[in-house]
Amino acid sequence: MASLTACNDFLTVEQKGKTTIPSFLSDPRGLNAGLVGAYNKFYDYYDNQFLKYPEVAGNMSSMNLSSGSDMLEQYNFTPNATSATTSYYIWYRIGVALANTNDIIQYAPEVAKSYPTQADSCNQILGQALLLRALCHFDLCRVYAQPYNYTNDASHLGIPVLTKTPGPDDNPSRNTVKKVYEQILADLTKASSLLTDNIAKDVHYASLQAVNALFARVYLYMGDWTNSLKYAKLAIGSQQLAQGSDYYNMYMNLNTRGEAIFRLSGDKMVGKQMTFYTSECQPADTLISLFDSSDVRLPLIQQNGIKQCIKYTATIIPDNQPKREDPFIFRLSEMYLTAAEAAWESESYNEARSYIEAIVNRAIGPDKAPTVLATYTDKDLINLIRTERVKELCFEGHNFFDITRWKQDLVREQSTNSTVRRIAYPSNLFVLPIPQYELDANENMQPNPTVNK
Repeated sequence: MASLTACNDFLTVEQKGKTTIPSFLSDPRGLNAGLVGAYNKFYDYYDNQFLKYPEVAGNMSSMNLSSGSDMLEQYNFTPNATSATTSYYIWYRIGVALANTNDIIQYAPEVAKSYPTQADSCNQILGQALLLRALCHFDLCRVYAQPYNYTNDASHLGIPVLTKTPGPDDNPSRNTVKKVYEQILADLTKASSLLTDNIAKDVHYASLQAVNALFARVYLYMGDWTNSLKYAKLAIGSQQLAQGSDYYNMYMNLNTRGEAIFRLSGDKMVGKQMTFYTSECQPADTLISLFDSSDVRLPLIQQNGIKQCIKYTATIIPDNQPKREDPFIFRLSEMYLTAAEAAWESESYNEARSYIEAIVNRAIGPDKAPTVLATYTDKDLINLIRTERVKELCFEGHNFFDITRWKQDLVREQSTNSTVRRIAYPSNLFVLPIPQYELDANENMQPNPTVNK
């Protein structure tokens, strides 16, 4: 079943077919089918506007103004709250994914009790759904709320915390960012007690390793360096960074695991990123200039002098599905960069250096890496860590979110064709507007300043 629910709106319309959901999710087979549906809905939002948004709103890409791209509003920071654009689709699609995961979380415990011989399988499904729900809340909060450290106590407006799908008479309001993160951490804590794979056996399904990776990312955004480092280490475990041709092949050959911790399966799905990076968006000159000519990552964004991201242009695809993309949610390099940043912030400089050294060594080789590392003292090593993060994770949905959590001004290349070259931090423009249909339907929903005009 592709979807357990079909909501016209995110928060305001009760689920169609709601009376069939208890019957459908009443046994392990239905529960497993529901999980497949939840993953499909998660893919719908992730491999779409949500994955594009932090790249075009950031400072390492350049848009083709004649392409008619629906992302030009975000590139120029002129979001529209009233039409079916990026703000609408991110809000709506995450809402549908959230409703699907809430259904599974609601019914899985009862199914486990009714089918005790399959309780372990039901608990594994529940654990995966809890991770997906945590991601839904985390991603919504990153788009529609200022970063966690925007206020000292994270008391600024976040998004509604939804542990069940609201009915037509429910009008939830926005919780504080602190409350949202508390729910995220609660879901991850419960998921970690249910999932058992320290290293994911199938990277297309959530595992304990993926839970630890999200813990690490969430604590990084919170500025909880001790826990961020702890969980990054747990996520890394005994898995090794992809080296040499294996690094390139984890993008080009979807049969290759590489350093994946969790990546979405695009099986029988139509990916949206390849076309976007072929005709609508390309790497900015400022990004290209960061790379050494021998960097193993450079061919993924420039080939024969032509700038183009090919991270979503696999040449070897299972079952020869030409429009298939398997975007990464978590991979090992991010965990190394997270560990380096958290260790540096904890003033554990030697540990920070060891993690970033692994990234640089892999990128440009052990002959050049020592020279690069030697130019950074312990005190300014954070500059290398951040630069390597920009290079390593470009076009994977991190750029703009990193800029805002680092409390940096948005500064684009001098030659940018956007109407916006610089925005000083903090700015109300660093969040998307709450869709107008949501504000019209729910009197308790607070708008975002400036962008909700």
